[in-house]
Amino acid sequence: MTANYNEGAMHYRKLGRTNFEISALGYGAWGIGGKQWLGSGDQQAMTALHEALRSGINFFDTALAYGEGHSERLIGRLKQESGSEFYIATKIPPKNQLWPARAGISISNVFPRDYIVECTNRSLQNLGVEAIDLQQLHVWNAEWIDSDEWRRGFEDIKTTGKVRAVGVSINDHQPDSALDLIKTGLIDTVQVIYNVFDQSPEAHLFPLCREKNIGVIARVPLDEGSLTGQINEFTQFPDGDFRNLYFKGDRKREVHDHVRAICEDLQVPMEHMAEIALRFCISDPAVSSVIPGMRRIDRVQLNAAAIGQGPLPANTLETLRRHAWVRNFYPL
Repeated sequence: MTANYNEGAMHYRKLGRTNFEISALGYGAWGIGGKQWLGSGDQQAMTALHEALRSGINFFDTALAYGEGHSERLIGRLKQESGSEFYIATKIPPKNQLWPARAGISISNVFPRDYIVECTNRSLQNLGVEAIDLQQLHVWNAEWIDSDEWRRGFEDIKTTGKVRAVGVSINDHQPDSALDLIKTGLIDTVQVIYNVFDQSPEAHLFPLCREKNIGVIARVPLDEGSLTGQINEFTQFPDGDFRNLYFKGDRKREVHDHVRAICEDLQVPMEHMAEIALRFCISDPAVSSVIPGMRRIDRVQLNAAAIGQGPLPANTLETLRRHAWVRNFYPL
């Protein structure tokens, strides 16, 4: 896997069976939507987005729900200002506005066929493009596998040329819920939580994706910031920022203790944790791209430099296996 890596340079990988050669580091655009991640503005976001292009990033992952389309509009602005060609992935929010998908709720209440088309049209307008490279359902429930709603909805937006590829963003910490979906052969990609703490996709999801040539987008690689090593019990977030809920109670101390244990085990300083966490994600050959949020220019530069170092050595990966941590902070 390391043979094709030029140290310090951006690396590109096939996104599954699509013909997209995307950067191993993608741009996660939730934070620039500005509704749940607070403390930055559009000017800072645009500076970071342009730096991402200069760093060789050519894959940007956004969603209609991020700031009610604001994130998409910023990506569209980037395309207009830069005149550059790059790949855009976006997502259709659940119509019932429930994240993650709930058991027992019909897909007709979440992703009816006409709604899939309607949201795709809205995203096209926000982005200012004629076709979306990758359209994804923002949640998934394995109970929907036999429904015609998502099948016909995806068929409509693909056959009309509105999208080039389709996929799903798998529910938080539930990688196996998409196994039967992949076996249908009707999706091109999956997006899944994968990081040093949640290594569960390696068991069943990644082997199946390699077998079926399905692209994998690794999200939450830094565990909403904890795997940067910069969060401790004294960390304060702006009022209204979702991280106040994600790291509620004693969780900031818990994650800091876990990260400190990793650094002690690897014998590295805490400031190297973000680099290690990102390189961990690209060390599995199933992963096409890892998509951290990067709202500041310095984070873009540091993350691009980290990915430029390539996958982690086998002994480091073996050590990190001991630090998997089964828990779910998302029921907010």
